[in-house]
Amino acid sequence: MIDRRRFVGALAATAVVPFSGAQPAGKVYRIGYIQTATPDEQAHLTKAFEDALRELGYVEGRNAVFERRFAWGKQERLPELAAELVRLNVDVIMTGGNPVIAAVKQATSTIPIVMGASRDPVGAGFIASLARPGGNITGLTSETGLEIVGKYLELTKEVVPNASRVALLLNPIPPGAANYRKATENAANNLGVSLSVVEARGRDELEGAFAAMARERVDALVVQSDPVFFTARSQIVQLAMKHRLPAVYQAREFPEVGGLMSYGDNVSYRFRRAAVYVDKILKGTKPGELPVEQSPKIEFVINLRTAKAIGAVIPQSLLVRADEVIQ
Repeated sequence: MIDRRRFVGALAATAVVPFSGAQPAGKVYRIGYIQTATPDEQAHLTKAFEDALRELGYVEGRNAVFERRFAWGKQERLPELAAELVRLNVDVIMTGGNPVIAAVKQATSTIPIVMGASRDPVGAGFIASLARPGGNITGLTSETGLEIVGKYLELTKEVVPNASRVALLLNPIPPGAANYRKATENAANNLGVSLSVVEARGRDELEGAFAAMARERVDALVVQSDPVFFTARSQIVQLAMKHRLPAVYQAREFPEVGGLMSYGDNVSYRFRRAAVYVDKILKGTKPGELPVEQSPKIEFVINLRTAKAIGAVIPQSLLVRADEVIQ
């Protein structure tokens, strides 16, 4: 495995969360944490968040209580879990992606909410602007803008130059999904590619979604950045392999389990940064006054083993641009 930047990135992630000193004596903070994934699928991100909080002085069993809630991939459970955290009157709620943020936003307008993985939070209606979010929501966004979807299609065309029809695997439920679809359609038109939008709202719809792609004879696949898909990443990767579909994903966790390639920011870094927001809020800063942070760095990861397995040829021009090549 060739990894030229991961070590530097890890140092940077550590450097941005220095210990900020002792918390007020006797104060115990109740920190809500709600995600779509299962505990195991989310374990490395939960650890990144809680490790960073520990470095900032929040120690579970001493001055912090973590109220962890997981939907086990079932979006329909999110409102119930969000309401449960609100009833517990937690001091702050750390969330995952757009479906989680939407559920928590619906449940409370007063408890501070820190977004760990939002996508287009302004377009989704979560905040007023990145610089001045207003209200009770702040945190991090996983994209520098919806124009990034054009990059996914460009990468696809570099691997499959003759691709004429590309599928977009889309979860239509979360706020912002329609904007994501429109941006991808525009990018496809600009590249002269026909886009086939295939929807899946949960794990149980993925088999059918890939069967639809096979019927439409798509040449490649772009997978929407979505917590349901992140949770089901192993299943999605296996289905893409089964159908021999070159696919581009938005998180390195996909090629790490056999996906062809990913282009996006480091999710673990964002979860560490989220701890800084939680710290500032618990110390009295209003969430609406904390600018939403955009990802400072995009990672490009390629899995050569998968390329060989599905018969995809990765050009040298892509390999030299990759941050990591899995061999």
